[in-house]
Amino acid sequence: MNGLRKSYIVVRPMETARSGYGPAAFRGGVPTKLRQTMQVESLHHVAVCVTDLERARRFYREVLGLNEVPRPPFDFGGAWYELGAGQLHLIVHPPTRTLRGTTDIDTRDGHLALRVPDYRAALDRLHRLGVPCVAKPDNLTPWAQIYVTDPDGNVIELNAEK
Repeated sequence: MNGLRKSYIVVRPMETARSGYGPAAFRGGVPTKLRQTMQVESLHHVAVCVTDLERARRFYREVLGLNEVPRPPFDFGGAWYELGAGQLHLIVHPPTRTLRGTTDIDTRDGHLALRVPDYRAALDRLHRLGVPCVAKPDNLTPWAQIYVTDPDGNVIELNAEK
């Protein structure tokens, strides 16, 4: 483990079923006693699982133009990228259950959305690089959308103001 020791604590409420705080308790809405007990300030990072780190790095660096930043020496492969005030973390995790199993572009599947300054420039770049994409310049949202997948099939939306 590169000299690192595991420094996390797994917390599992022993009385989940009786306390009413388990997943089933939220099907009818958040219980009154739980409302307004936590504040979320912002989205800090998104973690995406990949199978081939170097192939994924090439895509995120050369196709999307993201800037890789230093990452702690974890005992598993990965890479971190700057995304405005947040980050994108690539994680090599072979037993993952989050990979879609296809690189087909499904615009309604789970995805992360990245804002680009120029829709036409982004679309032209993808075409020049031969990256398959689905362009939705006119849709119900206030932004134009382009959907791509990374080499592992993770769906990425690129969007810009209309």
